[in-house]
Amino acid sequence: MKPTLTRFRKRYEQFTIPLGHVCHRLGLTPDILTLISLCMGALSAYAVARGAFLVGVLLIGLMTAADVLDGATARAGGTSSPAGMLFDHVVDRYAEFFILLGIMLSGAATPGWTMLALFGMVMASYVRARAEASGKIASCDVGFAGRPEKIVALVIGLLLQPFFPRLRLLHWAVIVVGVFSHITAIQRLLYARRILLGGPEKPRLRKRQELV
Repeated sequence: MKPTLTRFRKRYEQFTIPLGHVCHRLGLTPDILTLISLCMGALSAYAVARGAFLVGVLLIGLMTAADVLDGATARAGGTSSPAGMLFDHVVDRYAEFFILLGIMLSGAATPGWTMLALFGMVMASYVRARAEASGKIASCDVGFAGRPEKIVALVIGLLLQPFFPRLRLLHWAVIVVGVFSHITAIQRLLYARRILLGGPEKPRLRKRQELV
């Protein structure tokens, strides 16, 4: 079972190739775009922590755009590499930390639930990374919710929070992200265990795929 939004990855990767060529001609390297993504994530955390939730959503949108473009630029320029993938994945984890930190500092979600969500997102990514590092699993991009689904859930919470503050929808979005992240980590662990014990594997390896 693949995350819902992950199923459309091939389509948006093909759609963004022309944009990658534009970035390549402008001299923007994948690593530069990855750093821009990190900066946008940090700025969004600052905005959210100050209670500017809608500004935070805008900055998360820019962060996501830069994150998409770094892969497109790598494919367009033929510069995709294991080092670049590693850098991209590490920056993604820091961006997730920044966003959740901003939400916690805003007071919209309790520290306990925020930590649960953060740990769940990290563990889902860790299980996938360790499974693929075994050399016996090409892709462990399975589970109920990947990184895109979690970011979308947080963005929905950020969008609705200013209009319905008493409902604490951002707090509930954090809870949903935490629960789904841990479910995904368990699903990936069970999938990897089955493959490592000799079961069949279905997913295929993709270039510059994103750890979620």
